[in-house]
Amino acid sequence: MGSKNKLKRFKENETFSNVIQPQREKVLEGFEYKGNWSSFFKNENSIVLELGCGKGEYTVGLAQRNLDKNFIGIDIKGARFWKGAKSAQETQLNNVAFVRAQIELVDCLFGPNEVDEIWITFPDPQIKYKRTKHRLTNPVFLEKYKYILKPDGIINLKTDSEFMHGYTLGLLQGMGCEILYSNHDVYKNEGSPEEVLEIQTFYENQYLEKGKPITYIQFRINN
Repeated sequence: MGSKNKLKRFKENETFSNVIQPQREKVLEGFEYKGNWSSFFKNENSIVLELGCGKGEYTVGLAQRNLDKNFIGIDIKGARFWKGAKSAQETQLNNVAFVRAQIELVDCLFGPNEVDEIWITFPDPQIKYKRTKHRLTNPVFLEKYKYILKPDGIINLKTDSEFMHGYTLGLLQGMGCEILYSNHDVYKNEGSPEEVLEIQTFYENQYLEKGKPITYIQFRINN
C-alpha cells in the first residue's frame, strides 16, 4: 500500500465514530473506557474482542451475526482496520468498534471481568525464541486475557501455523486450562463452529489457495 493511500485512510479513520485512537500515555495513565465500555456502546451487552484484527473481517463478520453483542477489533495498524471500520460505518453496524493500540496494553483498555470472549485470528507465530515474548498465546498474554475476561470467558485461536497450534495446545495442557474444542484442519475435519468456517480473513484465503490447513482451538483459562 502506498504512503498516500495510508495517509488517506488515517485521515478517514479520524472521521469514523467507531474508531478510537488513544495515545499510549493516555492508555497507561487511565483509559476513559476501561471498565466502562457500556458508555461507548450505550448498552450493557456482552463484549467480544478480536486481537490483531487486521482488516477486521472477524470483528465485522461476528457483529453481523450477533447484533445483541458488542465487538471490538484491536490492531496497531490503523490503515488495515480502516476497511472493517468503513464497512461497519456504511452499513450502520452500531455494535462494532476498532481501537488502534498495541495488544500488550489490552489489560489497560479493559477492566477486570469486562470481556466475554476473545478471538485471535492468524497472529504472527513469532517462531524465533527471542520473539517468544510477542507470541499472543504466551503465559504473559494469557494472564492479561484472564484479567479482562469473565470467569467463564472463552478464547478462540484460529491460525494457519501448525507451530502456533501445537505450542498453544501444549501450553494450555501444562497450565491445566480447559480445552473446549481443537481441530488441526477445520475444512477437512467436521465439527468446527459455523463462524470458524463461514468467516474468512484476507490472509486465510491466501493460505487456503496454497493448500495450508487452518487450525482452531477454543479454550478457557481456569482460575
